[in-house]
Amino acid sequence: MKRLLGRWRDKRRRLTVLLAAGAIAVAGVTVALTGPASAATGCQVAYTIRTQWNTGFTADISITNLGDPISSWTLTWTWPGNQVIQPPGWNGTFSQSGANATGVNASWNGSIATNGTVSGAGFNASYSGSNPSPTQFSLNGTVCTGTVGSTTTTTGATTTTSGATTTTGATTTTGATTTTGATTTTGATTTTSGSTTTTTIPTGGHADNPFAGAKGYVNPDWSAKASADGGSAIANISTFVWLDRIAAVTGGSDVTMTLKNHLDAALAQMGSSSTPVEIGIVVYDLPNRDCAALASNGELRISNNGLSLYEHSYIDQIVSTIASNPAYSRLRIAAVIEPDSLPNLVTNLSIPDCAEANSSGAYVQGVQYAVNHLHQFSNVYQYVDIAHYAWLGWDSNFGPAVNIIGNVIKGTTAGVNSIDGFISDTANYSPVQEPFMTANQQVSGQPVRSAHFYSFNQYIDEQSYDTAMRQAFINAGFPSTIGMLIDTSRNGWGGANRPTGPSTSTDLTTFVNASRIDRRPHSGGWCNQNGSGIGARPTTSVPSGFDAWVWVKPPGESDGTSDSTATRFDAMCDPMAQNRYDNTVKTNALPGAPQAGQWFSAEFHMLLQNAFPALG
Repeated sequence: MKRLLGRWRDKRRRLTVLLAAGAIAVAGVTVALTGPASAATGCQVAYTIRTQWNTGFTADISITNLGDPISSWTLTWTWPGNQVIQPPGWNGTFSQSGANATGVNASWNGSIATNGTVSGAGFNASYSGSNPSPTQFSLNGTVCTGTVGSTTTTTGATTTTSGATTTTGATTTTGATTTTGATTTTGATTTTSGSTTTTTIPTGGHADNPFAGAKGYVNPDWSAKASADGGSAIANISTFVWLDRIAAVTGGSDVTMTLKNHLDAALAQMGSSSTPVEIGIVVYDLPNRDCAALASNGELRISNNGLSLYEHSYIDQIVSTIASNPAYSRLRIAAVIEPDSLPNLVTNLSIPDCAEANSSGAYVQGVQYAVNHLHQFSNVYQYVDIAHYAWLGWDSNFGPAVNIIGNVIKGTTAGVNSIDGFISDTANYSPVQEPFMTANQQVSGQPVRSAHFYSFNQYIDEQSYDTAMRQAFINAGFPSTIGMLIDTSRNGWGGANRPTGPSTSTDLTTFVNASRIDRRPHSGGWCNQNGSGIGARPTTSVPSGFDAWVWVKPPGESDGTSDSTATRFDAMCDPMAQNRYDNTVKTNALPGAPQAGQWFSAEFHMLLQNAFPALG
């Protein structure tokens, strides 16, 4: 097991406080309250801690109006501890002054009829030490004292119950129940008493390799585009979902499917089958994101509260979404963590945005926050980006990369056990393997890696680079169970120009250029590369030490616009510009490219044509 004993399964605790007839249910134990709870009936509040970690938690609020109909609501309470709300929350606006907290309805959920309920409102909050729950709420100035039966919440898994239930699968329990012990259960557990139902997320198992024995999720959005544009042969292949902005998680006018929609679709694709569905997501919205490439700059800025927004409006919302439905625990969620972020701290600190990301600690803190909070889910598998051989393969970059990336992960709560492995070639074009030569092969007394194209890089392909990286991380203290992924969505380099064997030339430059399947003029070309093709299909039939080949970058989505007048234009996407890493060659970018992430039909057709293995 990759997480070993380092998993904090006890962290996924759901704590529900139900203010009902002076009763409060906390972590499976019903505690009687006295004092203001005996005031006149007017309302009932269910306060649920959905997820909690060492510095914060996510809380849900449900309000039932037991009095006359109301057209708007304001909910108030006083924290008994040092909790601090992180505004604004969802399905309402939540704020705080001192220890006094306030929630105000959203524009669409202010009206509550007699005996009606508003649910789904909530917020993220921080705390330190203990996290006691509020014992009294007021709705529009009236203390909430509505009466329901005694209610108990089961947290995750149970071993023994007094009152009569052991939970396995979908279970409904009525009456008062006290739980002791802790084991692993599967399925959803629903505990019901009176008129209140609380659903908890059970703790599931953690596979050694999330891709093995699983069915890959087919993104309906991408599949429809591919099928409509001549790609029916690959339209049913699994691709990752890019959460490249807050709206991709929470919803927006330009978002056709949110994270929740994708998780629901993955469940639908799984159906009643016992074969799990693996759904890949890309966590990709750090402040000053991708600081060395203008084409993929993100929405958040470090100088404009970007780290806080990343943590609470982005990561916390991903966490809340995954925790929102117990059925999601049936899925295997493979998360690629922030492509290109930590590698930029190795090589690009001369660029102002990267220097700010480094000096502020935003990249390090952001990645650690994401890893810590996703690690609490046993069905989430995390792979941290390590760029590709043509970025970090040189000795001067390789060692520092292992140190920087390794130390960031070691600084998480669970340390080296918090991740499942690493991924390379995310959205890039470096081939898995150069089949007709090796890095140290001699040509007229010179090693292949000394050719201009490789410039003394120790590696000439992803497989050799990843193998070395994996061993370096193990040597640095990571468990030997870590697995590697390679994105093969666009590194096939097939078609008529693909070499069929090694060159017979004794000239090093001629030999290398005629033998390599990578047809780029420079290995640093990353934007819409001309001549590239669909690569190996996702598979777990891979060498030892690897978990899978995957398609992280959906084929057909642009890397960046070639329009020099457009927002987020990067010269590396201009086909007429010189490559910034080697001004003796051009960028090799395709013309007519739209903004990053948008559908690029001409590139898609080229990828299909140059697929290797060829498409049937």
